[in-house]
Amino acid sequence: MGLSLQKGQALSLKKNDGGALTRVRMGLGWDSAAPAKRGLFGGLKKGAEVDLDASAILFDATGNALDTVFFNQLKSKDGSTQHTGDNLTGEGDGDDEVILVDLAKVSPAVAQIVFVISSYSRQTFDMVANAFCRLVDESTPGSPEVARFQLTDAGTHTAMIMAKVSREGAGWKFTAIGERANGRTVMDLVQPAAAAL
Repeated sequence: MGLSLQKGQALSLKKNDGGALTRVRMGLGWDSAAPAKRGLFGGLKKGAEVDLDASAILFDATGNALDTVFFNQLKSKDGSTQHTGDNLTGEGDGDDEVILVDLAKVSPAVAQIVFVISSYSRQTFDMVANAFCRLVDESTPGSPEVARFQLTDAGTHTAMIMAKVSREGAGWKFTAIGERANGRTVMDLVQPAAAAL
């Protein structure tokens, strides 16, 4: 289990031996907060499904968005950042959507990558439970979890600016953001993400 971060905390992305992480996986997960209901014959019906979308926005050093990665554009222009596909329900344990980042391949023009989640169906976060993002070291055997940010902020917003990785000297750091936003798609979240830099 990785380090559990609180909103606003940051962590340098270094391995145990002091070397920089080179490939990371941002896993995002959630569950429905709606309880399962009893059906007509006493059986349990599933709770409401919640369709959240994970996306990444690549910014330059002045806060201009250079690229986006989401369910309709699965790879960044520089090839460094890749979305593994859309999950429509949040069902199951573990990561519901995953974005892979090869930090060594990130364009020198990119200073920060912000990870966001949005409700395409406009369901609000008071219908969401157990939302989290976690950073996993893909460059080490066994892919250990480096950091986790558990979201506890329910409300009537439809999106969250979750976290970011940003350049720090020759390496990178991970920061938990956890800012509320509203929007259906990554394009709706470019301005709120820029404001959270």
